Amino acid sequence: MSRPEDLLRDLRIDRRPEARRPASHRKWVALAVLAALVLAVLAWRATRPVVVDTALARPAAEAGPPTLLDASGFVTARRIATVSSKVTGRVAEVLIEEGMKVEEGQLLARLDPTDARAQLELATAQLASSESQLAEARTQLALAETTLARQQELLGRRLVSQAAYDQARADRDARAARLASLEKAVEVAREQRALALIGVENTEIRAPFSGVIVAKAAQPGEMVSPLSAGGGFTRTGIGTLVDMDSLEVNVDVNEAYIGRVQPKMGVNAVLNAYPDWTIPGSVIAIVPTADRSKATVKVRIALDSRDPRIVPDMGVRVSFLAPVDPEAPPPSGALVPEAAIVRASGEDGARPAVFVLEEGRVRRVEVVLGAEANAERQVTAGLVGGETVVVAPPPGLRDGERAVPRSPRR
Repeated sequence: MSRPEDLLRDLRIDRRPEARRPASHRKWVALAVLAALVLAVLAWRATRPVVVDTALARPAAEAGPPTLLDASGFVTARRIATVSSKVTGRVAEVLIEEGMKVEEGQLLARLDPTDARAQLELATAQLASSESQLAEARTQLALAETTLARQQELLGRRLVSQAAYDQARADRDARAARLASLEKAVEVAREQRALALIGVENTEIRAPFSGVIVAKAAQPGEMVSPLSAGGGFTRTGIGTLVDMDSLEVNVDVNEAYIGRVQPKMGVNAVLNAYPDWTIPGSVIAIVPTADRSKATVKVRIALDSRDPRIVPDMGVRVSFLAPVDPEAPPPSGALVPEAAIVRASGEDGARPAVFVLEEGRVRRVEVVLGAEANAERQVTAGLVGGETVVVAPPPGLRDGERAVPRSPRR
């Protein structure tokens, strides 16, 4: 076995100069590794293409007329009704649901008809009684006419007295008067029955016009009344009906710019729910009153589309279009997003430019700018339309650099 002194000698650290490596050598090795990593990163970045957002330059001739004014508003319906009954009653049946299309005159709901039918049965019975009495009176009048004629003949032959003849004539006149009274009573009974029949019909709630149900307000068992009862347990309507063919747009235009708007001028409407869908339309009328709190004037706009995606109370942005001269030449150049324009800074004589992406590389093209409209800028020289331009070029992007589109958009 080894002695403890030998074991301790084996564990001793050798501190002789020839056993240590120089510190300067380790420093140069670390610098060489760092330089190699930097060169590798630079080489990788030099070969990696830049990812950019792109858009397609549109020919200016296809862009349509320029925009004079932008405004926002909402889709509204000219024909909208809360359908209710003519009488107060308890709901027996509801035949509608939200989103249901109904035609004019279609049955929407029924009220409990018990009382109305009882009134109808009573009026029918009264009419039958009056008609029976009228038939009896007609028979009695016919008998009185016959009796009077006989008495008149006997009076001429002096077989009866004048008093008997006068009695027969008075009886005939009384029965004729009673017949006329019963005829009026029958007419009144018929009117009462017709009124009771209307009461039964009033328990059936029907659509006043064709449209779509947008709200269902009552359930079977609830009370409904055309007038509010002042409490929270009586409904004033069965549901809300909207005529989708009467939809239009109402926008508020600043009164300082209302002079630019004219009736029948063209517009482009964009719903907030569908920002990529442009709907053509025209101005119906300018409402001749102003809102003093907002300093705006309301303008009514008709939409050329009857698409089911257009629903009431949707937000909409409207662009009023300038009138187009049919004899004017079409505009030249292209339209590009305003964010695609690169403006030179600190360079004398340098013009604005755009970067055009071609075959995986960007090319810097100097352009001449025109009018701006709807976040787009017209380029009158340098582009013709159809080119793929870089939107919001990243800082340091150079002419001829490799690039790939991230998400091309129109």
